[in-house]
Amino acid sequence: MDAANLTQIALFEGLSDAQLKQISGWADEIDVDTGYHLIRRDGFGYEFFAIIDGTAEVMDGERHLADLSAGDFFGEMALLDEERRSASVRATSPMRLMVMTRQEFHSMIAAVPALDERIRAKVAERLDNSAR
Repeated sequence: MDAANLTQIALFEGLSDAQLKQISGWADEIDVDTGYHLIRRDGFGYEFFAIIDGTAEVMDGERHLADLSAGDFFGEMALLDEERRSASVRATSPMRLMVMTRQEFHSMIAAVPALDERIRAKVAERLDNSAR
């Protein structure tokens, strides 16, 4: 994956060129069409995603939880807690995404501890918002 694409993702803001290059080595870039189901609720979590371009919706059954767009990330909760997916995510437009496997995700947060803090803060924010 091209490290320059990572600069479009808020999670990676402020990282050094060396860190971005290292992360890009763990990541792949994929394209998906509108309607593609990226994550299904209750499935096992094997990937972490960040949106480079496009939009998606987060659903819990029939309940709409959130809309995602360029710069957002998802899929981290199941990787951090080693639990099943808590929601479904479906593309609402054509999308270009960064994707990492579980192992690559854990390598990334071990190599750049600030990312672990940022990701956990976002998880806490999401859980707080869903409790309202």
